[in-house]
Amino acid sequence: MTETRPEIGVIGGSGFYELLDDAQQISVETPYGEPSSPVSVGTVAGRRVAFLPRHGKDHRFPPHRINYRANIWALRSLGVRQILAPCAVGSLRRELGPGTIVVPDQLVDRTSGRIQTFIDEGAVHVPFADPYCAAGGAAVAAAAGGEVRTGGTMVVVEGPRFSTRAESQWFAAQGWSLVNMTGHPEAVLARELAVCYTSLALVTDFDAGIDATESVSQEEVFAVFAENIDRLRNIVLKTVEVLPEHRTCHCARALDGIRLPFELP
Repeated sequence: MTETRPEIGVIGGSGFYELLDDAQQISVETPYGEPSSPVSVGTVAGRRVAFLPRHGKDHRFPPHRINYRANIWALRSLGVRQILAPCAVGSLRRELGPGTIVVPDQLVDRTSGRIQTFIDEGAVHVPFADPYCAAGGAAVAAAAGGEVRTGGTMVVVEGPRFSTRAESQWFAAQGWSLVNMTGHPEAVLARELAVCYTSLALVTDFDAGIDATESVSQEEVFAVFAENIDRLRNIVLKTVEVLPEHRTCHCARALDGIRLPFELP
C-alpha cells in the first residue's frame, strides 16, 4: 500500500460519483462493515487522493442508511488525514441562492438514531466546538478565488424526507444558513480519528420555509447539482493542490491527552 497511500480524501455527495481518472479501486474491510463503495485512489497535482461516493456509485444508500463509521474508518486506514466533503444543501437564507457554494464553520445535529461515535466504552470525550477544519476552509477559499462563501451554520436533519415548512422556518429563525442530511455524523467521526474535515456545500434549492408556496423536490436538487458538478469538481481538485502538506490545525491535535478505547487505524 506504500505506493498508493493517500493523505487526502474526498467524500462525494449526491450526483458526485466520480472524481479521479484512471484510479485504482481498493476494497477496504473495516470493523464496522463495508464502506459505501470501494475507494478510488489516484494522483492530483502530485498528491495521492482517495475518493469515496457517500451514497454508493449507484446512489443505493439513503442518508440514514449510510455506513458512516465504515466510510471514515476506511479512509483513515488507507492513510487519509484530510477530508474534503462536497454535499448538496438547501438554503435557509435568501442571499444564498441555488448554485452558491458555501464552506460552513458550524454544525447543528437534528438527526436521530444514527450511530455517531466510534467510542463504545469508557468516559472519552473528544472536543467538537469547531467541527470543521479551519485550514481546510482557508484552502477552499484560496483555491476558489472568491467563488465560495465562507461561514455559516449547517443543520443536519435525519431525512430522507425534506423539512416541513414550519421546521424550515424554525431553522432559519435560529440564524442557521443551510440544511443537509449527511454532514452528521460524518464530521464528528472524522474528529474522533483526528482527521481534518471540510464541507463544501452546494446550494441546490431554497428550503421550504423561504417561500409561502414553493417547496423543494428531488428533481430540482439533482438538476441543480448536475448543472454545477463540473464547477464543484474543479474547486475540489484545486483545493487538493493547496491543502497544507503538514497539519498544524486543531484537528490534528484533537486526541492529545485522550486515551481511546481502540487502536487508531
